Amino acid sequence: MAAAAVKRKALDQEAEGRLHISLVGIGGHKIAEGTWHRSCKMLELFRIAHRSKPGLQVKLLHGSSKLNPQMTLDLLDQNLGGVSVTVCFSKAPKQQQTFSFGLAFAAIKDDGSVVTWGEADSGGGSSSVADKLQEGVVQVAGNDGAFAAVKDDGSVVTWGKAVYGGDSSSVADKLQEGVVQVAGNGSAFAAIKDDGSVVTWGAADSGGDSSSVADKLQEGVVQVAGNGSAFAAMKEDGSVVTWGKAVYGGDSSSVADKLQEGVVQVAGNGSAFAAIKDDGSVVTWGSTVCGGDSSSVADKLQGGIVQVAGNGCAFAAIKDDGSVVTWGQAISGGDSSSVADKLQEGVVQVVGNGHAFAAIKDDGSVVTWGQAIYGGDSSSVADRLQEGVVQVAGNGLAFAAIKDDGSVVTWGEADSGGGSSSVADKLQEGVVQVAGNDGAFAAIKDDGSVVTWGAADSGGDSSSVADKLQEGVVQFAGNGSAFSAIKDDGSFIAWGAADEGCDSSSVADKHFKKA
Repeated sequence: MAAAAVKRKALDQEAEGRLHISLVGIGGHKIAEGTWHRSCKMLELFRIAHRSKPGLQVKLLHGSSKLNPQMTLDLLDQNLGGVSVTVCFSKAPKQQQTFSFGLAFAAIKDDGSVVTWGEADSGGGSSSVADKLQEGVVQVAGNDGAFAAVKDDGSVVTWGKAVYGGDSSSVADKLQEGVVQVAGNGSAFAAIKDDGSVVTWGAADSGGDSSSVADKLQEGVVQVAGNGSAFAAMKEDGSVVTWGKAVYGGDSSSVADKLQEGVVQVAGNGSAFAAIKDDGSVVTWGSTVCGGDSSSVADKLQGGIVQVAGNGCAFAAIKDDGSVVTWGQAISGGDSSSVADKLQEGVVQVVGNGHAFAAIKDDGSVVTWGQAIYGGDSSSVADRLQEGVVQVAGNGLAFAAIKDDGSVVTWGEADSGGGSSSVADKLQEGVVQVAGNDGAFAAIKDDGSVVTWGAADSGGDSSSVADKLQEGVVQFAGNGSAFSAIKDDGSFIAWGAADEGCDSSSVADKHFKKA
């Protein structure tokens, strides 16, 4: 009888264009299961697999076929009992990584040690825990004033401003082992342990104190998302638990009945949350102005949602037909009525900056809305955004788009990177990646050189290190007002505001020289 019920359910879902998918390990044990629309990307399955074992590489197989994150689920063969996908885990090769949060940088070296620079009190100085950061670090998470590092023995090391979570002594006994992932919001941290429990510390009213929901965080948590001052934890039964500042979404009592089951993804913006459920509907809570209240578009959020993106104070959701639904602060992009006709179909990605949105369509064109001066109005470069765009990056106040010919188009607040005329000749070809911070952009080219523009004191002017950025750059990151780049010889370069990471002289003797 149970098997027949499963078959009937699978057939019903198939008729609705939905698939019931089980992720199973090599040994046949079930890792996760759920229902997705056929138009969703395999990327959703990869994310779930990654969350189950953070730090490991993931390969997904359907039969003997290797799956790609950009494939759509409709390529999977539907059996009467649903679809089974095999998950293969492997250790990721060690490599140096740079993480930027708030006013500092932290870099994991290929030997598992960590070096830090930037504003000392915000995590740029780690001398108090230096002995614990010499080896074994596999993940670094940060917030506006502190860092937390997960080690390969499951322990956690913290440093930075005490009130932001740099001091974790109050929960030290719980962070000695078993931690698999740490998430930060503006001023607190939450760690998921291998038994599914959660440990929190940092600013109490922003989520560092989770005592009010402690009984719900003892087991079963698989993901934690943060916004400015609250957390939302998704459990393996599809329910959601929230804590932190009530107005930011720490209090979800108004939608509690909708968060008891079926949630597959949670996204946050500056002060609200949005949860996608397995039926494609969306539930929102938090700041009513910034998207916690979606009643104005409730009828459009009842089904078919496959992705939600947030900016500072609004949300944009992509539906399975390629259309977009927006809500939140009107001027920040919650109102997209001025471009509604262009958002009816074909949208594949939405990117937000602090105050606007940019949507990439399947024909390579870009549609923008939100605060005009900050990138909501792209009319000045409209002719260059009609086709060929493959990636859009936002900083605090502008956007930059990479086209399929390697050129870059920019718009938004001119002094903050929306204007790139001073380096236009260098952005005509060969660009492979663009990153932004609060007021500038940096682009890596295929020859390993770096081009920068925007506010000079935020890293838009890199003339002081220009000779070091001519070749060999393989990775970079930006924080509030600075950038840092890693070169192929293992060395790193920093530029921008000195107190936010530009001055890396304190760790000059710890450059990433390969053994």
